Amino acid sequence: MSQHVSMAQVCLFSLSSPFPASAVSSRLRLNRPLPFQFSRIQASSDATSASASNSNPKVVVTRERGKNGKLIKALAKHRIDCLELPLIQHAQGPDTDRLSSVLKADTIFDWIIITSPEAGSVFLEAWKEAGTPNVRIGVVGAGTASIFEEVIQSSKCSLDVAFSPSKATGKILASELPKNGNKKCTVLYPASAKASNEIEEGLSNRGFEVVRLNTYTTEPVHHVDQTVLKQALSIPVVAVASPSAVRSWVNLISDTEQWSNSVACIGETTASAAKRLGLKNAYYPTHPGLEGWVDSILEALREHGHF
Repeated sequence: MSQHVSMAQVCLFSLSSPFPASAVSSRLRLNRPLPFQFSRIQASSDATSASASNSNPKVVVTRERGKNGKLIKALAKHRIDCLELPLIQHAQGPDTDRLSSVLKADTIFDWIIITSPEAGSVFLEAWKEAGTPNVRIGVVGAGTASIFEEVIQSSKCSLDVAFSPSKATGKILASELPKNGNKKCTVLYPASAKASNEIEEGLSNRGFEVVRLNTYTTEPVHHVDQTVLKQALSIPVVAVASPSAVRSWVNLISDTEQWSNSVACIGETTASAAKRLGLKNAYYPTHPGLEGWVDSILEALREHGHF
């Protein structure tokens, strides 16, 4: 059995708990853990995909409009063109307006946990509205941490990005978040209304007191251009960054058995959703993030002769 291995360098800014500086990627399941281990979920051996010439897009990017730029730019370095087809949009959650009030209150949280770029953006707006109080932030990974980069470069910054787990998942974050001995430790968790209870349950089981606020939600876009959709169906790889995006894609295609191209997922949670929804060719990096996501896209293209 052959395997494909490539080196990937992760670009990060300094945090109190550093991320891995480099990573090795492989499509195959190996006996030893690797920082980037590509996994493919029940990939069919005879999967086919529509051919695309060098002048045609090879990847469909599906994040909210205006938020696909980093991925498009990263793929352009490999001379890969993209078709933008936003599948999701963000909207206010039931607790959006409460967040700034909670930050203004006398309660001081030991940690504020941010697990996505959108959660980070919503939090920053409320934090500024609350008068930029001193806060200590734990992030799930480098992509989320980058949302705070401009703010923490301020000479008078009262926001400290102080923790990131060894692996960019909610489960690992909940198991590794530092706790001050037996002292009561409080956590504010601004989250998507559609996020699971994994983080607060994991933290509560370790003795943390968690306040969760559902500050935003994700919903399908209200309109999809049918001409663009028709083109997207023939493109070899669809890049998805959340289970919500996977669900939106599956709802758009008429038959998952007939559509046999690949989905490149930002992480394992999204890839698991793709599997549950019947998509056979799902690729993902073990460590979520832009760098691994790009490598999983390249792996999907390479596997089917498009790169």
